[in-house]
Amino acid sequence: MRKNRNQTFRLTVFLFSICLFSFCKKSTEQGANNPPVTPPQDTTITTATPTYQLIWSDEFDSSVINTNNWNFETGGNGWGNHEQEYYQAANADIENGNLVITAKKESVGSNGYTSSRMTTQGKKEFFYGKVEARIRIPVGQGFWPAFWMLGSDINTVPWPACGETDIMEHINTDSVIYGTAHWDDNGHVQDGGNTTSSPSEYHVYTVEWDADYIKWSIDSVEYHQTGINATTMGEFRAPFFILLNFAVGGDWPGQTIDDSLLPAKMYVDWVRVYQKK
Repeated sequence: MRKNRNQTFRLTVFLFSICLFSFCKKSTEQGANNPPVTPPQDTTITTATPTYQLIWSDEFDSSVINTNNWNFETGGNGWGNHEQEYYQAANADIENGNLVITAKKESVGSNGYTSSRMTTQGKKEFFYGKVEARIRIPVGQGFWPAFWMLGSDINTVPWPACGETDIMEHINTDSVIYGTAHWDDNGHVQDGGNTTSSPSEYHVYTVEWDADYIKWSIDSVEYHQTGINATTMGEFRAPFFILLNFAVGGDWPGQTIDDSLLPAKMYVDWVRVYQKK
């Protein structure tokens, strides 16, 4: 009987071990094949630093977009870049504490796609400081998401003399993120840099801007700096406003669109502006 009990015990332990191993393996495989869709927790410190203090933000924590902060630009005229989308407010919404801009394959007028383009023009405009946003961008052929700024005098001073600062631009399917300044010096002049990242993950895209320079960073790692020439770059010594948009097609990404990836979404967790103390 003792021998039989021992054999029974060993058999029970063996069977339990097999079951446990199978359960753990299945759980691991399910996690790899079905990653969670909930956005990862934002661990960014929101308190002021010894250099900067927060002066404005939109955390997108309400149920609707705050129109005291944002305008919706509408239209499908190509926006100077032969883009294919029609911009409309209906393609922007709040989901799980994120602003979500959705590009869709649908026709409005002569445009075969729709999306949204939002600005703070006339509502929230800024003169120097640190401007940043936590964004997860869509990746696909023909996609062109952007987080950028334009000079507040653009309605009276034509581009590029108003100035433009592209904080984050990404096109198509590669891993390159671009940051660029545009201005006028007897014609269009630009200067910028780029770096590689995993664009389909959340990152904090930042510019630091004062009378002497513009610096671009991703997740607090600087990758480019442009000096501001007082004589030829006066555009950057004046107020700017913020833009968020998701273009479909255009001169830069090209006019081939991967319709199989639509609808596609650009997630913006928050936008924050700091100024030096």
